Amino acid sequence: MPEIKKIIGPISPAAPAKPGQAPRTTAPGFPEALRQEQLKLSGHAQTRLRGRNIDLNSEDWKRVTDAVDMAASKGAKESLILVNDVALVVSVKNRTVITAVDKDNLKQNLFTNIDSAVIV
Repeated sequence: MPEIKKIIGPISPAAPAKPGQAPRTTAPGFPEALRQEQLKLSGHAQTRLRGRNIDLNSEDWKRVTDAVDMAASKGAKESLILVNDVALVVSVKNRTVITAVDKDNLKQNLFTNIDSAVIV
């Protein structure tokens, strides 16, 4: 099962830890919008975003979270969200970005197990 990074609200770069625990930190450059909107990134999505140099700013992530909310309101479970030149497959129910594909890798790609698409 892929690693899932859960975002549970604003986290300071060196949040105090409970006794016996290491301090919590966020990934460098991780968008504030993701932390505020309770989206999660799977380990696979994190790898794809880094490996493909996909850089979405806070406004783009806000658009993604709005798209997830819209898909949820229509009963979607797994959605393809297109933002700028990036395709994100998102588990709407779990509010988790599963994978990311940039425009250079979109051609000849087949997205399966989705029940909706949102273009933002």
